[in-house]
Amino acid sequence: MIFPAMDLMDGGCVRLLKGDFSARTNYAADPVEVAQGYAAAGAEWMHIVDLDGAKNGATAQTELILKVANSAKIKVQTGGGIRELSQVQTLLNGGVDRVVIGSLAVTNPQMVKHWLETLGPDAICLALDVNQSEDGEFRPAIKGWTEPSKKTLWDVLSDYLGSGLKTILVTDIGRDGMQTGGNLDLYKRIQSDFPTIDLITSGGVGTLDHVRDLKALNPHGIIIGKALYEGAFTLDDAITC
Repeated sequence: MIFPAMDLMDGGCVRLLKGDFSARTNYAADPVEVAQGYAAAGAEWMHIVDLDGAKNGATAQTELILKVANSAKIKVQTGGGIRELSQVQTLLNGGVDRVVIGSLAVTNPQMVKHWLETLGPDAICLALDVNQSEDGEFRPAIKGWTEPSKKTLWDVLSDYLGSGLKTILVTDIGRDGMQTGGNLDLYKRIQSDFPTIDLITSGGVGTLDHVRDLKALNPHGIIIGKALYEGAFTLDDAITC
């Protein structure tokens, strides 16, 4: 399943390069119209990130995200800056289908496990955005990708076993926005080590061959952002290839 991505800052659509807020590209596209276009092309879901929230640790684009969720016939998962259960409930009650938890999933797993128990596994997706460190290990970055975690990706995922966690989204930050292909080896290991968890891949898609390579892994979903904004191929092409 293809998840077209939308990153929001200051009320508009943007993309970052490798998670660098200083390497930002603004797109002259209305978020509601973009979402409606994705729905018309056949996408069942889309992925929206509140980048202001991710950077500053406080949700900033909630009103716009709910407007998008209620203006297009498409399911929405969204995250960025979420720190309180009330924020999750506001999004879910307002029309969002699944809330994506990033930094907090790493820094406060007990709280997130409580949310999983309270809201159910379908309401929560963990976003683990990783960098490969000098020792070869993949470690999640937190606070809008501005700080590394001491925990490895495998430490974090192992800690959630038995919690009811159903869905994860893993981004290789080093490939994000680069359009050089997804990290197939990383995703294969995740699927091998954690076969009961649905994996959504993210980062690096630049061609339809990259999409086909990821589809061959049969993940739960494939997130595509920059390649769609810049017209490398159409959403319909990605869905049908």
